[in-house]
Amino acid sequence: MKTSSSSEKSKLDRKMVEKNRRMQMKSLCLKLSSLIPANHFRATRDIISQQDQLDYAASYITQLKENIEKLKIRKEQAMGLENGSNTMDTMMFGSRLPVFDLRDLGSSIEVIVISGLQKSFMVYEIISILEEEGAEVVSASYSTVGDKLFHTIHAQVKISRVGVETTRVCQRLQELIN
Repeated sequence: MKTSSSSEKSKLDRKMVEKNRRMQMKSLCLKLSSLIPANHFRATRDIISQQDQLDYAASYITQLKENIEKLKIRKEQAMGLENGSNTMDTMMFGSRLPVFDLRDLGSSIEVIVISGLQKSFMVYEIISILEEEGAEVVSASYSTVGDKLFHTIHAQVKISRVGVETTRVCQRLQELIN
């Protein structure tokens, strides 16, 4: 009789362990899904299956890895500028600095400005333009490589249903920088 009771208890323990494992996996999948930007999903998160969420996460991670590789290449090219190679300067940035790149990432915006040390403009002017156009600056950083100054500004849309008109932001930044 005691063996029957212990085997039932063992079954219940295994069921409980399995139930806890499934709950933990579900929680981890939800957390993973929440880390993926909404614009990366083709449908709303509520509608798609857990397997599709995992597939989207895998493709998003692959996309991030590709972006990292591209950025590493750009960094290596920029580091080559330290050697004073004016031909590289012309190839990467055209004939003059500063230049900027504005990336619309759905609910966020990334602005990268590359300037020479001699060209002075205030970063707060870029931040003001972003905020006037409906974005909230989340982070701003800079680094100096040789005689180049790299500014990176990340901003999020304040009101998601209104968004930010990136063409207008781009135009205003162009006017500021030139």
